[in-house]
Amino acid sequence: MAVRWSDMDAYGHVNNARFLTLYEEARVAMFFVGARAQGLTSFEEGIVISRHEIDYLRPVDYGEAVRIDLWISELRAASFTVSYELFDEGVLASRAKSVCVPYNLEKQFPRRLTEAERDFLKPYLEA
Repeated sequence: MAVRWSDMDAYGHVNNARFLTLYEEARVAMFFVGARAQGLTSFEEGIVISRHEIDYLRPVDYGEAVRIDLWISELRAASFTVSYELFDEGVLASRAKSVCVPYNLEKQFPRRLTEAERDFLKPYLEA
């Protein structure tokens, strides 16, 4: 993920709130770009975040792109947890988790994961 000039705070580090944006971009690439490439479009019906958790391990300065590894750390009937690690110049700088809830945006209520969604997520499930 590219670090943008607008991600910086007054100290020249990536602002703590911008870590969420970087994690979001990685997650969206997985759910929309990756899933769509496999013919799965049901994630586009809606996903909401019920919880974020971030540990900041070291500052990240403006410069090279950061690497974000992500995987599914928990898979339930009506939610799943995405875990992340953000590396800056090969050094772990942050860990995070997002609890995602499939959501019917049209009818405004949570829904269960479909079998196709579960099948898409299973290869990313932490063993």
